[in-house]
Amino acid sequence: MLGKRFSKLMLGSVAGVMLMAAAACGGGGGDTTAGEEPTGAASSEAGGGSLKVGLAFDVGGRGDKSFNDAAYAGLEKAKAELGAEIKELSPSADGSNRGDLLRQLADAGYNPIIGVGFAYAEDVKKAAEEYPDIQFAIVDSASNAPNVTGLLFAEEQGSYLAGVAAATKSETGHVGFVGGVESDLIKKFEAGFVAGVKSVKADAKIDVRYLTPDGDFSGFKAPDKGKVAAEKMYQDGADIVYHAAGDSGLGVFQAAAAAGKKAIGVDSDQRETVKEPELQKVIMTSMLKRVDVSVFEFIKAFQGGAKGGSDVTYDLKVDGVGLSTTGGEIDDIKDKLDAAKKDIVDGKITVPAKP
Repeated sequence: MLGKRFSKLMLGSVAGVMLMAAAACGGGGGDTTAGEEPTGAASSEAGGGSLKVGLAFDVGGRGDKSFNDAAYAGLEKAKAELGAEIKELSPSADGSNRGDLLRQLADAGYNPIIGVGFAYAEDVKKAAEEYPDIQFAIVDSASNAPNVTGLLFAEEQGSYLAGVAAATKSETGHVGFVGGVESDLIKKFEAGFVAGVKSVKADAKIDVRYLTPDGDFSGFKAPDKGKVAAEKMYQDGADIVYHAAGDSGLGVFQAAAAAGKKAIGVDSDQRETVKEPELQKVIMTSMLKRVDVSVFEFIKAFQGGAKGGSDVTYDLKVDGVGLSTTGGEIDDIKDKLDAAKKDIVDGKITVPAKP
């Protein structure tokens, strides 16, 4: 399943990530560039070994065709390749029981435990203090304890490439960005996208809309709001809209289909994960964020005896972010995208992480 979902990563492989992630997790101190009630029900299946891995999803849970599903792909790979016994839990709609999920997994003997999303930061910190013998990881937040590994990404770099693609493909010189929650993390997507667009067309018009304010995570699970936001952008003249809105991105795709316009997905290759043919064809590319790789490599490093206390950053240099090519809609601009990527990796372009 992992290969099917993510085989279309543009501009190289993630081979370099593997060793770097393991080294970082084994370090201890310092950062490394890697170069509804809780369901509790999903999987708890023996894989034939003593490795028991627990994963707590962000709001939206498994099936969001984006961020959470990418994390689950890494968990599935650990089961298949490392013989891990796995268990996943999803939070309530408001995410208020995130800490309870971590404790449920810890009390059930799962080690390591992964919190998916920056909203777990305080809960992971508390759980790590309560269970010092358990190793934790958190996606999208820095390490905050000796037994915690931060799994970070250069979202702004991948989003820069998405901006280059959007500006090059736009026929109107007018594009849009829909963010799920107005948080510092999602602003990294906006900043990179805007910079990429402006690098191609300095006078481009860029509409920006966030679905909910910082702290209100319902913006990641509100397709209706995503649809309304994107509809307005298309009506105002945008012909391509990029979303970083989790499950709300489905609404963006619906708006694009209704308007006969294009959209850019996020996190997973959404042209593959979204099953409706009429929505697939509007997704010209997706900004891939290799959460699957980060989750799997953390588990693999743990199995090898690595400890936490450090961060691992997945950037363009190790293809931790990139663009999908499913559908072939950006194949004709590959040279331009390759050149932009090279300039970022070589340090000729510094992509802003704040708008």
